[in-house]
Amino acid sequence: MLTDPITPCIWMNGTAEEAARFYVSLFPDSRIDQISRYTADSPFPPYFKAGTVMLVTFTLAGRPFATLNGGPQFPQSEAVSFVVPVVDQAELDRVWDALIADGGAESMCGWCKDRYGVSWQVVPHVLIAMQAEGRPEQVARMNEALMTMHKLDLAALQAAFAGEAA
Repeated sequence: MLTDPITPCIWMNGTAEEAARFYVSLFPDSRIDQISRYTADSPFPPYFKAGTVMLVTFTLAGRPFATLNGGPQFPQSEAVSFVVPVVDQAELDRVWDALIADGGAESMCGWCKDRYGVSWQVVPHVLIAMQAEGRPEQVARMNEALMTMHKLDLAALQAAFAGEAA
């Protein structure tokens, strides 16, 4: 039986501490928990010298996470993304804008990448509820509108769901 929660660990190439500090700045109930450093007998030379940050464990919105400076051999991809449920358009805009700032990038349907290459999905709670509870024609209209968006527009999604002209 597991006694600790499963913890996502994000592979980084020298930006583990910087990324962790950025992430905890975005969400309430977040903090840096521990920073471990490479020692002289590190298994990762020539990438990281003794004293360089190896692993950062942190709490992100109440959940455990880690970033690991492991080297350049495993770049980020969209194969793994983190879903950020938000309550309204203002929170969506704040999180989205912060994630794509300083070298991040927009993608489709509420997906984006941050400056570290990590993929995120910024999704309003109400969107998830509409998808689960709506009639097929409502969900189809909403999904059609969703497929045209980068950052999600909650009012437009709700209008499409309701069958109202945009």
